[in-house]
Amino acid sequence: MTKLVKREYWLPFILVTSLFFIWGFARSIMDVLNKHYQTELDITISQSTAIQGVFFLGYFLLAIPAGFFITKYGYRKGVVFGLLLFGLGAICFGLGSSWFDMSGMNVFYLFLASLFVVACGLVFLETAANPYMTELGSAETAASRLNLAQSFNGLGNICGPWLGGIILFSGSGSSLATPYIIIGGMVLVLALLFSRVNLPEIQEDSEKAEDLASAKPLLANRLFVFGFIALLAYEIAEISINSLFVNYAETERGINKLTASEWLSFGFVLFMCARFAGSWLMSKVPAEKVLLCCSIGSAFSCLIVFLNIGKLSMLGLMLNYLFEAIMFPTIFSLALRNLGSQTKRASSYLMLSTIGGAIGTVLMGVLADKINLSFSFIVPLASFLVVLAYSWRVNTVTSGQAPKRKGNPT
Repeated sequence: MTKLVKREYWLPFILVTSLFFIWGFARSIMDVLNKHYQTELDITISQSTAIQGVFFLGYFLLAIPAGFFITKYGYRKGVVFGLLLFGLGAICFGLGSSWFDMSGMNVFYLFLASLFVVACGLVFLETAANPYMTELGSAETAASRLNLAQSFNGLGNICGPWLGGIILFSGSGSSLATPYIIIGGMVLVLALLFSRVNLPEIQEDSEKAEDLASAKPLLANRLFVFGFIALLAYEIAEISINSLFVNYAETERGINKLTASEWLSFGFVLFMCARFAGSWLMSKVPAEKVLLCCSIGSAFSCLIVFLNIGKLSMLGLMLNYLFEAIMFPTIFSLALRNLGSQTKRASSYLMLSTIGGAIGTVLMGVLADKINLSFSFIVPLASFLVVLAYSWRVNTVTSGQAPKRKGNPT
């Protein structure tokens, strides 16, 4: 049996896998910060969504530059640079709020600036980590290695709101300053380790930089453009739901903040389990059919939340985590299908869809302030309908084609 990881790459495998946990934790812990700053600073929901706005703006601005940096200097330097940015951003927030006489909105603005630096670092990590994982063993086991690493991303998603809820909502008076300093220090140690260990460099093809910068051939591919729009819609829905989960649970369902953060962690447990189940299912059923069924389920779940029908709406909110789990990797892979030599630059453009996390959260925040939280779920509802339209279109396009070998798009 082919080994999952080459013996000489066990240490790099463990280190690269830790990156998946780190960015899952860093992204999910933000989902309890909105409610925390609303309470501490007496700001509105829409004002608190600046957290996601600044974070995903960093992703949007650095996605393509990170790709060029890694192409020029290599994946190892890309990872090290990303870790340095992440660590410095985390330490700046922790030390700044602890050492300086800052309070109120000044701390909030410092956190936003530090969070932007953290996001810039994570862009480099996400751009580099997936290709690294595929190189740490044989090509036959690349998908298995990547799936294993992604499970630690899910573990980070679970731990983020759970730990954040304990720190912020337990009534102990603790702050995130110390945890951020610890995380920042650990990340800087990781940067040192990555600069020392033997990591493989991926051999790039001879594609010219000016070709990478040209989007014209891709814009002419209507199915790819529709895929980008669907991926953007998914990001709008997923991030906005996560960001205002605690607000919804407390305001609309009467659940205290600590319990709400635990419910959010459980939602990520469902998400992780559904992703594994979906990965297995798509080895038996075409990916576009699974996506179609799941998009129907997510749209229906958000409709139940939007209608505000008591405990059933909370059930709908939790069920959505099961349906949406397979969407990002599935849409991503379907959008890249049959692109040939354009695949690499198409991937970099799809990464721009993360700006949806900022758009959706701000839109939901404004609607929640102006009307109510239940009504604000019209944003993810509309977004999942876009995903449904895309999955219907992909199924229509492929229905007349000859069956192809089934595979796992994740």
